[in-house]
Parts: sequence; C-alpha cells; structure tokens
Amino acid sequence: MREAVGDILFWLKTSGLRIGVIAAGSILLIRFLRAVADRIPRLMPAGQELVVTEGEKRAHTVASLLRTVGTTLVVIVAVMMVLREIGLDITPLIAGAGVAGLAIGFGAQSLIKDVIAGFFILLEDQFHVGDVIQAAGVSGQVEQMTLRMTIVRDLQGTVHFIPNGEIKVASNLTKEWSRVVLEIGVRYEEDVDRVIAVLTEVGRSLAEDEGFGKMVLEPPQVLGVEALTDSQVTIRILVKTLPLRQWEVAREFRRRIKARFDREGIRTPYPHRVVITRPAATGGN
Repeated sequence: MREAVGDILFWLKTSGLRIGVIAAGSILLIRFLRAVADRIPRLMPAGQELVVTEGEKRAHTVASLLRTVGTTLVVIVAVMMVLREIGLDITPLIAGAGVAGLAIGFGAQSLIKDVIAGFFILLEDQFHVGDVIQAAGVSGQVEQMTLRMTIVRDLQGTVHFIPNGEIKVASNLTKEWSRVVLEIGVRYEEDVDRVIAVLTEVGRSLAEDEGFGKMVLEPPQVLGVEALTDSQVTIRILVKTLPLRQWEVAREFRRRIKARFDREGIRTPYPHRVVITRPAATGGN
C-alpha cells in the first residue's frame, strides 16, 4: 500500500506536475493568442471617417484565423505532450495518424479542397471580414473566415456557411471603393437635354453636401441616354463612393431626384393602356 501511495506521489511530482504545466501553459498560450488577435485590428492605422480600410479588413481576417487555427494547433500539440507524459508511445500514434490521414484524405477530398481554396482566397486577397460579397449563389457581409469556410450574413439576417471549395466566382462589392449605378426613366415628351442638366445639378449638390459629400469620392457622372424603350427614355448615372456606402448614397440620390423632378415638372413614365373602340357593325338589307 505504501509503495502504491509512494508511486502515486512520485508520479504527481514528475509526470503529473509536467502535465499540469502543459495544461496551464496551453491555456495561457490560447489566451495570449486571443489577446493578440483582439489587438491586431487596433494596431492598424485608423482610416478615413465613415470607411473601413483594406488594411483594417485584412487585420480582422488575420485575427479571426489566429483565433481558430492557432487554438487548434495549441490543443493538438498539448494533447500529444500529455499522452507522452502518461506513458503512451506517440510514435506509432503519429505514424498511424499519417496512414489514417492518407486514408481519410481519399474520403475527405472535399474538405481538402475547401482548405486549399481558403488558402488561396487569403493569399490572393480576394475578400476580407467586413466585405460584402456574392458567392455560391448568396450575397451578404462576410462575418468570419476560416481555411475551410466563409460565413456570410445576408440582408435578411440569415447566416450562410459557405465551404470555400464551393466558391467558384467571388464578387467583392466593397473592395477599395464602390459604385452607384442609377437608371432614371422619363417620358418621351420631356426635353432630354434639360433632364440631363437637372440631374447634373442634383448630383453636384449631393457631392457638395456636408454629410453625404464625405461618402462620394468623385462628382456623379450623368452618362446620357442609355436606352429608348416602349414608354420611356432611360438616362444612366454613375457615382463612385466609399466602400459599403453605395446603397445609402443611392437612396439619397433617388430622393433628391424625385423632389427636384416634382419642382421642375418633369414627369416619369407610368404604365398606361390605350383602348380603341369601334362602332358595332350593323347588318343592312
């Protein structure tokens, strides 16, 4: 009995103590990695007012990866060290893991595909956390990225988990700058040159506005007549804006156009129908 107690005490003083140190060190290292991840975005220089710079987006992406990948690696290494301290020979375990990994690899090709695709998304700087993208048939703002998947929240608040291997084409709507494309329709009876002049004035007033002018990078461009359809003349306008601000600018631009058209008496087309009646045929003798 005394020998058993002595063995236990000896184990606690040696391997047990080392296991405790490994566990404590792992916890401290994980907390350190998370603290570094939280601090990385704050180390980036602040961008302009109302805009998140590409550097800040990249910092948030790196921080997200550091939390997930770093924590996973620390846990794996800690488990291996604990198994060795318990007395298990981890050499066959590592060799078996390699063989099992090869076997699993054939059955988990989609997982490997997702990880490789995620690596190249980060390497090629395609998008970051905070960008609005269209990918795999969904669109929304990127909330989190890992090597395996991209998490996107759409306008309705629905969260989509997209495996990176499923992203064939990724459309980034907010990389460095964004653009508003407006197509304004007016009736054929309106003077097109006058309408273009009015739209140009409205665009200039928007660019010079104290609030919205900060979101507009270049004066709005009225390109001219884009199309002649059955019931309207379509005029196209382009506005270059800060990232993520194109929708806000577009709504304000439409509001100002509607108010100005009302004052100027410029009418926009609306659905109408022309009914032609004919007198009923009468039989004659």
